Amino acid sequence: MTKEELQLKLGANIVKYRLQKGLKQYELADKLEIEDSALRRIEKGRTNISVWLLHCISEELEISFSELLNFD
Repeated sequence: MTKEELQLKLGANIVKYRLQKGLKQYELADKLEIEDSALRRIEKGRTNISVWLLHCISEELEISFSELLNFD
């Protein structure tokens, strides 16, 4: 898997779990204390994020870190 493929799959998972929680993009961005545009880039797989931000996303979405990284 390439870096770009991994980022796209991660972004898709974030969108999936965000929508399951009924959150809009700006609401999750606000909870994470990041700009809406930054979350948009993450969800579109256009940026590489830190492990800390990944942890914060999983906490806000109330899922495990491993669920967020499950690409099956």
